[in-house]
Amino acid sequence: MVDYTHARCSGIATSTMSWFQLDPQSIANRARAAGSALPSLGASCVRGIVGFTVVSLAGFVPWAVFGHWFYRHSGEAGLYGVCALVFIGLSAPLLHRLIIGPGSLARFYKVFSAAFTAYSVAWIAGFLTLRGHPGSVAGLFAGTALMGLILAAAFDAWGVAFQVIAALFLLNSLGYFIGGVIEGSLIRQHALAAKLLWGVSYGMGFGAGLGLALHLCQSRARALLAAETPPGARSP
Repeated sequence: MVDYTHARCSGIATSTMSWFQLDPQSIANRARAAGSALPSLGASCVRGIVGFTVVSLAGFVPWAVFGHWFYRHSGEAGLYGVCALVFIGLSAPLLHRLIIGPGSLARFYKVFSAAFTAYSVAWIAGFLTLRGHPGSVAGLFAGTALMGLILAAAFDAWGVAFQVIAALFLLNSLGYFIGGVIEGSLIRQHALAAKLLWGVSYGMGFGAGLGLALHLCQSRARALLAAETPPGARSP
């Protein structure tokens, strides 16, 4: 049986415990006990850009290198599913520090697996239904909206849900469509490089959006920590 009195006294909301203990008070408690540094917004965005660009480059390899094989043996949906598994599998080692405090590796895997799976299913459905730019826009919007809602729920950050979705959609779309332009201009002369550069552009945009989104999701945890941390002890 849950000890609700103890949960209230410890400042941890019992309603959010099922979301991997990513609610603001749980994050603040762990970070305070471990003396964890608080990365700035700029540091979070840089980590997101660098880390997710590496992830994205690997995630585009099944399409760029083995695309013809996948189209013949598993179809387009199968190819995109494999790409999504690569994204999920490589994400946490490079990006888990976007979550404040100890235990971030496992928690990032859990929340990102749920969020990126929803994003991937929505993107694939939107793109395969409408095709072309309309399909891409529909898929990106539906996917980032679902991802943003999952992140807001996991971090108990409903107050910034709109900003989180906007950051994910706008920056993801920017990287995606700039990458598409680069791919289109190089595909005839340098097909492999064109596809991989699309992955780099997509990763930079999505990574910036993810870094900003996770920073926003943890703003209440930061406020809790800042209220008890001397200014000189906080990282720049």
